[in-house]
Amino acid sequence: MSISHLDQQRSVLIDVKDQVALVTLNRPANLNAVNQHLRSALIAALAQLNEDPAVKAVVLTGAGDRAFCAGQDLEEASTVDWKQIAPWLSAQRAMYQAVRDLDKPCVVAINGVAAGAGMQLALCGDWRIASPDARIGQPEVKAGLASIVGSYLLSLHVGLTHNTQLSLSGELINGQRAHEIGMVTELHASDVLGAALARARSMAQLPTTAIRLSKQRFRALTQPGFDDACTAGIRAQLECYASDEPQTLMSAFLDARARKGNTP
Repeated sequence: MSISHLDQQRSVLIDVKDQVALVTLNRPANLNAVNQHLRSALIAALAQLNEDPAVKAVVLTGAGDRAFCAGQDLEEASTVDWKQIAPWLSAQRAMYQAVRDLDKPCVVAINGVAAGAGMQLALCGDWRIASPDARIGQPEVKAGLASIVGSYLLSLHVGLTHNTQLSLSGELINGQRAHEIGMVTELHASDVLGAALARARSMAQLPTTAIRLSKQRFRALTQPGFDDACTAGIRAQLECYASDEPQTLMSAFLDARARKGNTP
């Protein structure tokens, strides 16, 4: 089966070839930042692919060479008020859960920046491939948001020292460093997507029942912590938004960007 890229305006593109589904976040002008349309499209696409017997593995990447996903779209986030926090973050949770719920191998090709929600999406996958100069991190605190779900997902891959560094500084590290501390599975200096597709084709040849049951066990082991982090995240962000810090910081960033006339 092959789904061609007929509609280039879609926020998520799907192309299936040789039992591997290539899923591309398609907002390159916005560094593939997550908004409502992308969230909904990605959830639907992954659910469809999970049920498709012709698909044995999934590769998740971002359009263009600047970013896998730069995180939550600040234009959307800056307009959220406290009444919308719970449903907004529940939608984010559903997006991460859609990746976690895949019963097939999920290889993430990190091309460029993977920050905030982008990093978290990547950490929900099974196998992450990046270039040494990719930029990865958890900059939520710089936007006035608590690092709750991100710090939980980081805890599944790195120790407390590195988790604290990333979550409290908001700084991005390069792919080389991310590989050294366990966030990235493989490094490739060039053709990250090609390497991810090759890995996915290899994993697609493995027995599907064994893969499915193994992934279900990993999910069962981590689901209580993930659920708790998502609930705690709603409580924390309600308090953050009540302080007006996120709105102020995001608006200032968007104003500065508009004055410079830069793309995100």
